[in-house]
Amino acid sequence: MRRRPWTRDELIRALSLYFRLPFGQMHSRNPKVIELAKSINRTHSAVALKLVNFASLDPEHQRRGIAGMGNTSTADRSIWTEFYGEWDALNFAEIDIVETGVDHEEPVHSAVTEVVGMVRQRRGQSFFRDSVLAAYCGMCCVTGIKLASLLRASHIVPWSIDPKHRLDPRNGLCLNVLHDAAFDRGLITFDSNLELLLSRALREGIPHAIFVEMFESREGSPITCPERFIPKHSLLEYHRNHVFQQ
Repeated sequence: MRRRPWTRDELIRALSLYFRLPFGQMHSRNPKVIELAKSINRTHSAVALKLVNFASLDPEHQRRGIAGMGNTSTADRSIWTEFYGEWDALNFAEIDIVETGVDHEEPVHSAVTEVVGMVRQRRGQSFFRDSVLAAYCGMCCVTGIKLASLLRASHIVPWSIDPKHRLDPRNGLCLNVLHDAAFDRGLITFDSNLELLLSRALREGIPHAIFVEMFESREGSPITCPERFIPKHSLLEYHRNHVFQQ
């Protein structure tokens, strides 16, 4: 039977899923792989194989010394080149495919434009969270907590400050809710070696035992590094200089 070529839209959706999954979960039994396969009328194994193809193009994967299967097509490489690092463009492309169907070449009513903007932001936030948590294998990089309901994808440079890096997974850290709140308010930060720094203001208002267990005992310790999307040093430097309370 002749194989059906992958369309551009299918490749975009597969690439988006690729960035949302840890390396070890790109297999045909993964519910997210199964869900995408059903929605594009492909087999689970075909989608899983496509994810593996993308992995062979990923410099983060290559950095770990894994070459991949090397079965990538010209279309795979083209989509990868177009969207890798262009997170906002990938987000907008997937919105056009999945939700809106809006032709952006045609004039649209302002209300439609507003709805598209809301959808774009919501899906963008979802992509950012999924890709950051996947990079850290669903584990807080400070404490090791793995309970998903207690984890946050923390922006290093705040969402409102730098639109260019809003969806960039390298602008994210996987933190539990306590450390996320402390990081967001500049009560903790990380140095150039990714080691935890504490603000002098942090001690006030926290019971001593909790302060020691959750913060002081971890001061100076490096984070658990992600499989990919290691935080950008320039973004951490911004946080230290403009968000962190010395």
